Amino acid sequence: MERPAHHSRVLVWDLPTRVFHWCLLISFSAAWLTAENDRFLYHHVFAGYSFFGLLIFRLLWGMIGTYYARFRSFSYDWPSVTAYLKGLITGQASRHLGHNPAGSWAIFAMLAMGLLISITGLLVLGGEEGHGPLKSIVSFEVGNVSKELHESLASLMLLVVALHLIGVIVESFIHKENLIWAMLSGNKPAGLANISVRTYPLIAVLMLALLSGAALVYFYGYITQTEEQPFLAFKHDSLPTNTTWSSECGDCHLAFHPTLLPARSWRRILDEQTDHFGDDLFLETEVLEEIRDFLIQNAAESGLTEAGHKINASVPKNTTPIRISETVYWKKKHEDIAERYWQSKKVGSKANCNACHLDASEGWFEDSNMKLPKL
Repeated sequence: MERPAHHSRVLVWDLPTRVFHWCLLISFSAAWLTAENDRFLYHHVFAGYSFFGLLIFRLLWGMIGTYYARFRSFSYDWPSVTAYLKGLITGQASRHLGHNPAGSWAIFAMLAMGLLISITGLLVLGGEEGHGPLKSIVSFEVGNVSKELHESLASLMLLVVALHLIGVIVESFIHKENLIWAMLSGNKPAGLANISVRTYPLIAVLMLALLSGAALVYFYGYITQTEEQPFLAFKHDSLPTNTTWSSECGDCHLAFHPTLLPARSWRRILDEQTDHFGDDLFLETEVLEEIRDFLIQNAAESGLTEAGHKINASVPKNTTPIRISETVYWKKKHEDIAERYWQSKKVGSKANCNACHLDASEGWFEDSNMKLPKL
């Protein structure tokens, strides 16, 4: 229960609200920092799930939480916001023990954008990456569009956060109180007829325990992995396979899954079997046709994998590449790989996908399942 304040300072921000605030900041920062490099997609996804879970908690706590955490305690109309902003400019803005009118609108904006970021993130994860609760439900096309929106919303969120921080600094200066420290300690100087709230430490401990436990379970594979059995961050069901194809192609090199080139490329490769990169394949007609059917049926156009979908989209319709490393998508994904890796004995060739991609033999080529060898 809330109780009247009788001391010079009152508890404004309960412990669950403070834990939410700083954990949300950490999860958003982690998601932002891991967004550009797909090798950290697994980490980005965990940060996103944490971010979404925290938002769900805040929506519930905004209805049943302590006085200053409840939405109804800081639901201001627009005239109140403009009046407060004018007060900031003149240095005469009224002091609010909880969220001020401008800050309250920033809070609602961040909560709304956070939910949209989370939803679009799930659409990207399901459509483009083939993971999460929406996999097999969302198409690649929806995933691609959602990714653009997801990134734009994240940038807008960063801008609102920056404006919110500026507002906190300005208000701290005008009212001569450290609002950042208040969100750490929960306490603020009391005024007349103010309310001091309960701490609710058990709820805060439960929040931290759930986040820590989820992180331990999620990243447990990295703890138990060995050189011989490295952890695969993302796992899929098996792709279509063919015994004849895996035997004939796998005898000389990695049997590159048909999703990695368009159907016309596989046709060309088999039509030119007598000069297969300088060698003659000597495939009998029956064997050749079986392999041809398998390759064409499961080529990049099939959209079975993210890599296949993006390779197909990157290959101009008037070209027929016969090397995966000739495709625009492959070149873009590998442009940051230092030359020393290609020249090392552990790699040796751009065709040696197994050297870096832990799931190359399965045909998936997940970014988070890539690990550059130690040189």
